[in-house]
Amino acid sequence: MEQRVSLITLAVADMEVAAAFYEALGWVRVESPDGVIAFDLVGQTLGLYPKAALADELGMDVSDIGGFSGITLAHNVVDKTDVAPLLARAETAGGRIVKPAQDVFWGGHHGYFTDMDGHIWEIAHNPFSPLGPNGEFRWTGY
Repeated sequence: MEQRVSLITLAVADMEVAAAFYEALGWVRVESPDGVIAFDLVGQTLGLYPKAALADELGMDVSDIGGFSGITLAHNVVDKTDVAPLLARAETAGGRIVKPAQDVFWGGHHGYFTDMDGHIWEIAHNPFSPLGPNGEFRWTGY
């Protein structure tokens, strides 16, 4: 298996509500088959998929899907001053701030929000991992 993630799929209760949230963050949908809403990212895609359909596909009960599962998604930014405005934008779009923007013990600056389905996102600035020319992230920077 190659060391990469190609597609991140989020189970959502309401596809259009979830899509509107990500669009309010400035993301743009790409053409996709019925039943999936997709947003191309730098080097991967974020897909929104109905929670009930994902449960059926996995052979699980729908009540077993959702909530915090110990996984967070991160969006790194160029400068620490970019963190708070993006958190505010997420809150305005209907998200909930879990942790406001603040300095972190290791030298970075970050905050967290959830979307309407409880997926937790971190907005972070890591001064030790400068982003690539197209916003690419690597732990050791570019």
